[in-house]
Amino acid sequence: MYLKAALFLGIGVLASAGVLAEAFSFSRLILLALAVWAFCRLYYFAFYVIENYIDADFRFAGLGSMLLYLWRKARCSGE
Repeated sequence: MYLKAALFLGIGVLASAGVLAEAFSFSRLILLALAVWAFCRLYYFAFYVIENYIDADFRFAGLGSMLLYLWRKARCSGE
């Protein structure tokens, strides 16, 4: 699992460096950092907040199952 985490870190660093190497600017750096932060918070929401605070009985298998859960919940509450 540590190797997997290290590989994800390496991919993220290389991809970020590639984006910034094309045309570096502080605004691009800030926007990239904000995008990474926002997606990390979304992942946290999808797999921790929903399971621990919203619906403790539902277990998600991935982001697809989270989206399906939210879509079904929105449909049921709209009826």
